[in-house]
Amino acid sequence: MRKTLPAIAAALSMSACTAVDVPVLAPPVALVDAAGQSIGTVVASQTSGGVTLAIRASGLPHGLHGVHVHAVGRCDAPKFESAGGHWNPANRKHGLNNPEGPHAGDMPNVTVSSSGVVNETLVLAHASLAELADADGSALVIHATADDYMTDPSGNSGARIACAVLAPAR
Repeated sequence: MRKTLPAIAAALSMSACTAVDVPVLAPPVALVDAAGQSIGTVVASQTSGGVTLAIRASGLPHGLHGVHVHAVGRCDAPKFESAGGHWNPANRKHGLNNPEGPHAGDMPNVTVSSSGVVNETLVLAHASLAELADADGSALVIHATADDYMTDPSGNSGARIACAVLAPAR
């Protein structure tokens, strides 16, 4: 089915039909914990609104957790410092509620259920898969606590507890 999507999209774009937003899907990537074990997946897709990130995982601590796209496509456990800082090509301040922000990689918190499961879809607005696959790639990082949406540089969201390489560093 995935091999036929480009042909369908091309045919629709050449017809007089109403435009259809056919997402471009990247393959699922592993979301790993601090032990380097896979705990789920992240699927990125390109749509007209930006990059949609579907996060499906288990084994995480219950509660709200900050989620950000980080600037480097590396997830070296246990602390994931190799992912660098937040993706911030416009050099803004951190926070969805910060008048001098946000970073391009700032996203809403996700909720992990009492059973340790997260099943959420977030949109990285005005972004493209091509931008995330720049020279040093990018990574999605889940943090230990909720993002306060204001405090620079990371919203007081705590340690990095899970990571997925969205586009590998070259």
